[in-house]
Amino acid sequence: MTFSIVARSGSALGVAVASKFLAVGSAVPAAAAGAGALATQAWANLAYREQGLALLRTGVAPEQVVAGLTAADPDRIHRQLGVVGPEGAGAGYTGEECLPWAGGLTGDGYAIQGNVLTGPEVVRDMEAAWLTGAELPFAERLVAALAAGDAAGGDRRGRQSAALYVVDRGRGFGGSGDIAYDLRVDDHAEPVAELRRLLGIHEILHGVPDPATLLELTGELAAEVGRRVAALGYDSLDRWAGVENLEGRLVQDRIDPLVLAHLRAQG
Repeated sequence: MTFSIVARSGSALGVAVASKFLAVGSAVPAAAAGAGALATQAWANLAYREQGLALLRTGVAPEQVVAGLTAADPDRIHRQLGVVGPEGAGAGYTGEECLPWAGGLTGDGYAIQGNVLTGPEVVRDMEAAWLTGAELPFAERLVAALAAGDAAGGDRRGRQSAALYVVDRGRGFGGSGDIAYDLRVDDHAEPVAELRRLLGIHEILHGVPDPATLLELTGELAAEVGRRVAALGYDSLDRWAGVENLEGRLVQDRIDPLVLAHLRAQG
């Protein structure tokens, strides 16, 4: 009833998942910075999340994590699991009683899996999108792989929810945590497309300004920004940006084009 990708890029680890199931992000993904990430699905055993991360934190390799979790589970024939560690290949498991089509693919730094799919083309297209998307930022690459699976047919029962969960040391909000992305679409007619939209908003609000694109806030541009901020009822760009949750994109004496576009869009 679910298809997912668990992957690694540099020090970042994450999971992207979609399903004809309410709030799939509340059940399937788990990850810990520096340790690894996993997806537990089909007749999901939610205990796999903490148990699996505990094993990964001690340095157990993904294949051994899969073997350990499933060996101790009397209902393993109904489970599906994908695991990635901080190095090496990912590992996967599909129990023989998972509803068809069910299966997965693994490689260096990734595990892709799904059940109740329209066919094997779902995981094949996800793998192809992952492998050809190396130039994309990690979160975008995960969602691109998920979108490829969705376009190939995805869950044969339909669409309902999707989620993205990414961890990286110190990459959380304000640098105070490790959760870089935790986006969920719990009930939507086009959940993967909606997840992509949310990822775009996340980038505007929480992304890091690109120094190469910053504009000098002088002359006519400075005057325009001042007029627009005043027209919206604020006495400074800083105050407006704080209300709009854009303070992380402010740069002294310059302006991020994304901030400028957002300001202009407000009238």
